[in-house]
Amino acid sequence: MSVPLAGRVIQLAYDPGISPKGGGLPGLSVLKNVVNSINMFGIIAVVGALAVSLGVWAWGHHTGGHQAEANGKKGAVVAAGAALGLGAANGIVAFFSGLGSQVH
Repeated sequence: MSVPLAGRVIQLAYDPGISPKGGGLPGLSVLKNVVNSINMFGIIAVVGALAVSLGVWAWGHHTGGHQAEANGKKGAVVAAGAALGLGAANGIVAFFSGLGSQVH
C-alpha cells in the first residue's frame, strides 16, 4: 500500500524537537575550558605572527627587498584577519545559530 503525497509531505515536515541544551552531558565545562584555551593559544600565536610580519615588512622596506616587503604586508593582513576571526568566533557562531533556529 502506497502512502499518499500529502502523507509524505507531513513526514518530511516532522519536527524532531531537538535544541541545544547546556549541562546535558558531563564534562561540558571541561570542553569549554579546552576550547577557550585553544582560542587563547591562537590569539597569542597571532600576536607573534603579526610581530614577525611587521618586522619583515620593515626590514624589506629599509633594505629595498620588495619581495620581503610584500610578504611582510601579506603576513600582517593575514594575522589581522586571523585575530578578527578568533575574536569574533563566538559571536559568529551565536549569530548563525540564532538564524538557524528561526528556520521552520
